[in-house]
Amino acid sequence: DVQLQASGGGLVQDGGSLTLSCAASEGTFDDYAIGWFREAPGKVREAVSCISTADGTTYYADSVKGRFTIATDDAKNAVHLQMNSLKPEDTVVYYCAASRTVILSNLRNVAAYAYWGQGTQVTVSS
Repeated sequence: DVQLQASGGGLVQDGGSLTLSCAASEGTFDDYAIGWFREAPGKVREAVSCISTADGTTYYADSVKGRFTIATDDAKNAVHLQMNSLKPEDTVVYYCAASRTVILSNLRNVAAYAYWGQGTQVTVSS
């Protein structure tokens, strides 16, 4: 099984930036769908941003469009989520997920992902 390692969370002030990274324990993310999801207390887990490494198709939730950017590194060893203009409402635990069998129409579907990393906390202070 693929093991994912998420990193990059932390505490930042309103308007600040953070970069989350998701790496596979072995191999690369060649021809994978990788997603960043978040889950607020009492709410369902939702997609924040996702990418198909096969063709570069991306998805962004409306709440993060224009502020967050998802990208793979050149070797497809990791996927990064650059988060700019962070807001207090972005405070939550973020999870990365991966799967080799996600069709593009399901890119933001939580149930479509087979492998999940540990969560990383992002806290934005006002």
